[in-house]
Amino acid sequence: MDPSPSEGEKSSKEASLTVDGQKDVETGDDQLQRGLQSHHLQFIAIGGTIGTGLFLGSGEALATAGPVGCLIAFIFVGSIVFSVMTSLGEMATFIPVAGSFTVYASRFVDRSLGFAMGWIYWFSWSITFALELVAAGLIIQYWDSSLNIGIFISIFWAIFTAINFLPIRWFGAFEMWFASIKVVTIIGFIIFAICIDAGAGRNGYLGFHAWQNPGPFAEYITTGDTGKFIGFWSVLVTAGFSYQGAELVGIGAGETHDPAKNVPKAIRWTFWGIVSLFVATIFFIGLLVPSDTPDLSIGTTDASASPLVIAANLAGVPVLPHIINAVLLTAVLSAANSNVYSGSRILVGLATENNAPAFLTRTNQHGTPYYAVAVTSAIGLLAFLNESQNGGDVFTWLLNITAIAGFITWSCISICHLRFMNALKARGISRKELPYAAPLQPYLTWFGLFFCVLILLTNGFTVFIEWSTSGFFAAYVSLILFVVLFAGHKLIFWAKPVKLADVDLDRDRVKQ
Repeated sequence: MDPSPSEGEKSSKEASLTVDGQKDVETGDDQLQRGLQSHHLQFIAIGGTIGTGLFLGSGEALATAGPVGCLIAFIFVGSIVFSVMTSLGEMATFIPVAGSFTVYASRFVDRSLGFAMGWIYWFSWSITFALELVAAGLIIQYWDSSLNIGIFISIFWAIFTAINFLPIRWFGAFEMWFASIKVVTIIGFIIFAICIDAGAGRNGYLGFHAWQNPGPFAEYITTGDTGKFIGFWSVLVTAGFSYQGAELVGIGAGETHDPAKNVPKAIRWTFWGIVSLFVATIFFIGLLVPSDTPDLSIGTTDASASPLVIAANLAGVPVLPHIINAVLLTAVLSAANSNVYSGSRILVGLATENNAPAFLTRTNQHGTPYYAVAVTSAIGLLAFLNESQNGGDVFTWLLNITAIAGFITWSCISICHLRFMNALKARGISRKELPYAAPLQPYLTWFGLFFCVLILLTNGFTVFIEWSTSGFFAAYVSLILFVVLFAGHKLIFWAKPVKLADVDLDRDRVKQ
């Protein structure tokens, strides 16, 4: 861990003022310090992305869509993530500010959009923090089911709240080493899977047997090709939840040293790193674990349902499940650590644009927004809901709420980027002059926006096949909340859309 200040890093006073006493546009108005390097950004994003969605949710996805259906779903959502990441990268390198896309929404499109988007995104990450705490308790119960997960919720909540009060350079270094455990584990699992598939396990050579029996696609709700398509489409939400967090590269841009250089590098490595790890993991899980394996039963939420653990058990390696389970615990806890970070910085961005109380921007001498950290961390206490309700119900509800909030955010990022490109054109600024220019524009952004909206509107289509009131609200509660926030802000503040000529491309703009 290297907590020493990087070259060019400023003290808190130096970071907020220039020689003539004016605010430094590279730092913005929030007094945060630029103590993150490119590798810190990458691992913060990896830490926030690789968690319960991949290690636990992928088991349900495999049972629902089958190995090929699940693989296609993750590859398809990965292409959407590519669209969103490149769009965000173009804006975040030009205007690297805390809060990132919530700030862009207010400045480029409509203050009401920034308000609704920011609060729904903060809600998503703060709830995900609670979800990861619950998942950590469930993983520990793999060793001893008699243990009360409330004990571990309390311990881990206190630990990660404290870590997020550390100076950003300490936090970045800590998260880098914590998240690297996940990367090593996934690479180790891939090597393990290749060996087992080639015949090193007790079942001999497997090859693509699981793709043939029970088959490449699983039927869901109904039979035939329709049932297979329903299974595939319903898994897109799980894939979206798994990938959510890749956009944290943009959130950290406001605390990154030399953002014009480090943010594009982080975005490229983060995207290809996350997608390759996800796709490879899903591919090998599909080879080792048949989709009709009983332990994959939908609704099972402890670590025994993790396809990585199931694969080790099926291979007859008695010690490996315990090792994998221990790593799963560190993976989930690392994600929880990133959740508090991202949520707190979103609150800072909201407060900067007058969409949240101004006190949330206050920082200590190390540049940590302590009020924003405390408020975000407090929502994690909702994890104790698991003490009074069925753990599976809590897990499913929170997963659905946070997954769809991610698609709302990705849709808004795409809208902001389209507006950003129009504003550049109106100002006579060529995209060739940008520190980082997203490829295939504007078509790639339109692609991402179209499918994000389509998945948003159809994610709960299964409840219309077999009606479920609770299922309907679980599928659409985030969308309903977003509309209420947007309309409520409009009615109260009468905020008008930002005119193209009034789009602010100068405040917080990186110096060339």
